[in-house]
Amino acid sequence: MSFQMKDKEAYQRLNYLYQAAHCVLSQNPENVELARFYCFTQKTIARRLVLRQDPSVKRTLCKKCCSLLVPGVTASTRQRRKKRKARFTVVRCLSCKQSKTLLNDPDHRLWVDRPEAQQQQQQQQPKQQQKQQDPSVKKQPKDKKRDRAASSNPDAAQSSAPT
Repeated sequence: MSFQMKDKEAYQRLNYLYQAAHCVLSQNPENVELARFYCFTQKTIARRLVLRQDPSVKRTLCKKCCSLLVPGVTASTRQRRKKRKARFTVVRCLSCKQSKTLLNDPDHRLWVDRPEAQQQQQQQQPKQQQKQQDPSVKKQPKDKKRDRAASSNPDAAQSSAPT
């Protein structure tokens, strides 16, 4: 059973831009502007085509300046604790000083990672296949009319029956 992804080429383009931004920063940490351009282009394409990006990708992008958040290069990270129970990771962009607070709970799982989400995707696949088969479903009533005509005329039924 193969899963056909909608806009596969667009997701490949987004993946390429994300990897290019990482590659540029790893080769020369001073190329922040080029990496920011790649990330901005990635965000623009995703918005224009109305595509959802993976949460792990969204967490590594600054919402304000579209910079790639790499700890120690373009971002600083701190661990915070509130009310002695909940732990948070605070990521601060060094370009625009925007901070992002992420829950640091080992038991927390994203909806995408839960089994219910996987079942929901599997249920949507047969629906998409049914939509593709809709033209053949519309032809079925016409075939039934032919069958009725054949059953009312026994000679026609014998001639239309396969040998």
